[in-house]
Amino acid sequence: MTNSSNTLTKPWMLVVAGGLVMGLALGVRHAQGIFLVPVTLDRGWSREAFGFAIALQNLVWGLAQPFTGMIADRFGARRVIAGGLALYGLGLYGMAGADSLAGFNLTAGVGIGVALSATSFGVVYGALSRLVPAEQRSWALGLAGAVGGLGQFFLVPGAQGLIDQLGWMGALGALALLCALLLPCALPLHDRPGQDPSAGSGQSLRAALAEAFGHRGFWLLNFGFLACGFQLAFIASHLPAYVQDKGLSAGTAVAGLATIALANVAGTYVCGLLGGRYRRKHLLCILYLLRAAAMALFVLLPLSPASLYLFCAVMGFLWLGTVPLTNGLVSQVFGVRYITTLFGFVFFGHQLGAFFGVWLGGYVFEATRSYDLIWLSGIALGVIAAALHYPIDDREILRPAVPAIPA
Repeated sequence: MTNSSNTLTKPWMLVVAGGLVMGLALGVRHAQGIFLVPVTLDRGWSREAFGFAIALQNLVWGLAQPFTGMIADRFGARRVIAGGLALYGLGLYGMAGADSLAGFNLTAGVGIGVALSATSFGVVYGALSRLVPAEQRSWALGLAGAVGGLGQFFLVPGAQGLIDQLGWMGALGALALLCALLLPCALPLHDRPGQDPSAGSGQSLRAALAEAFGHRGFWLLNFGFLACGFQLAFIASHLPAYVQDKGLSAGTAVAGLATIALANVAGTYVCGLLGGRYRRKHLLCILYLLRAAAMALFVLLPLSPASLYLFCAVMGFLWLGTVPLTNGLVSQVFGVRYITTLFGFVFFGHQLGAFFGVWLGGYVFEATRSYDLIWLSGIALGVIAAALHYPIDDREILRPAVPAIPA
């Protein structure tokens, strides 16, 4: 029993467990754009209606993230992740059976949105930040993100294969079953509530929130992260429909999403490592500028399978590299005592952007029969995000040590 327990607490085991959970959660989300065409055709709904449900999912995810973070900081990540996986499965199953927009919004929007807040970056990265030694933190966050990226890579073609074999409703049922099968991955992520190996401060949650919301850099991170959510959610949800509108096949669109997921494996890991060597705010500035340039070239150049795959490879490399860098920046400035809660508030900015990226993508298309205005908005937001990150004060806040109160 002791040897088994020691194995479960080894850094590599923690990273793999957290990465698999994120891979499933983010992989299913990444593949939702594949369901847009079959769901809307079968149900007779507009793209705006489908886009609103996914936009609602992103908004609920952002709204719920601070609160699931507080629960994880209070009771531990393991319970939150296990509950999130169960809710994710129920949401997918309900999404398949929803025959009205209200039911679809409730399951795909609210249910899965809450589930994502318990199974994605905020809770998983928060647990790893507490369980892994500080000198290994950048490595752990980067590698967990890379493992999660592999999950995304396999789930995109996997979801398309399930749709081909079982139909879109059967595919959602199979993904719901997969959520149940991954429940044991929550076991190793047993961070003790209130655990903070890096500081002896007895700071309360209220004081931590007041400190963060009074810090100018915390607000700049929120506003800058909004651009990330807008860009990623729009591309993941509308890129398949966009390239099919331009004359490319559905298979080419799926290959593009898979390319994003595969490139994200390397990109997230590299960004995590670079975050341990260089100033994270400078890396974030560069990342957002490169994204804006990639989107501009993609829109300006003639569309072909080659240009699509090149764009997806570049965007994939830059895809989730913002997350370990942003999470690391929050823990660098404020410590890890309340990292899950504080990152949850920063992540709300990301999800607010995601809501507008998905919903406006559908709304603008229905109004203009074109996505051009949304592409231009994503480019502009990338430049603005780079400008917002540069002046962030990333110095660690030093607090007087206070004897810890026994639990």
